[in-house]
Amino acid sequence: MVTGAVESWVTGRPGRKEGSHEAIASSGCGVGSNKPQVKQETNQSLTDHIPTLDTMESFSSKSLALQAEKKLLSKMAGRSVAHLFIDETSSEVLDELYRVSKEYTQSRPKAQRVIKDLIKVAVKVAVLHRSGCFGPGELALATQFRQKLRQGAMTALSFGEVDFTFEAAVLAGLLTQCRDTLLELVENHLTPKSHDRIRHVFDHYSDPDLLSALYGPDFTQHLGKICDGLRKLLDEGKL
Repeated sequence: MVTGAVESWVTGRPGRKEGSHEAIASSGCGVGSNKPQVKQETNQSLTDHIPTLDTMESFSSKSLALQAEKKLLSKMAGRSVAHLFIDETSSEVLDELYRVSKEYTQSRPKAQRVIKDLIKVAVKVAVLHRSGCFGPGELALATQFRQKLRQGAMTALSFGEVDFTFEAAVLAGLLTQCRDTLLELVENHLTPKSHDRIRHVFDHYSDPDLLSALYGPDFTQHLGKICDGLRKLLDEGKL
């Protein structure tokens, strides 16, 4: 959901010179660039240095995103870079998704990891987009991804608003299509580690058992807040 709204989070026009972050594994736009490789320590994920999850007493997706931005800026000092931000509505949806994951998995670290991976991927895809790294065919894939994500959000809303219409397989299928389209979009730009993060996020939220729990009686409050956020994002054109 949030990845599709990434253009609402990112401003500025990052350069494509040497010194860019792990999302662009070499100093070019893609993993196969012929430009000189940056130093190994620069090539590490810029957001991997966010404080250890064990130290987080309270979880905030906005705080996590802002810390990711600080790391990005520190690695690209003096350059025009993407300024990551998460609006209030997106932040509330992310935090609610985190709570759903935490209750479903009964594991705070697992829930934090999936949201952390989501934010990392969103930052990297946004930087690639703003850097003009996607060709015409890839931009068509980006449009297809956004359309599928919007369709998934509208389907999730419909299932939440109309009783006895929920079908886990339908929603899981849409999320799986989003995953595959995004992987195809970034295939030549992001590293295998980032590809794994994309799979982790979408596979987690497309799990039919998790979706069934979300639409069950024990998660009614969470589902209501998620639907409120999705509706607002759709109305504002951010999704």
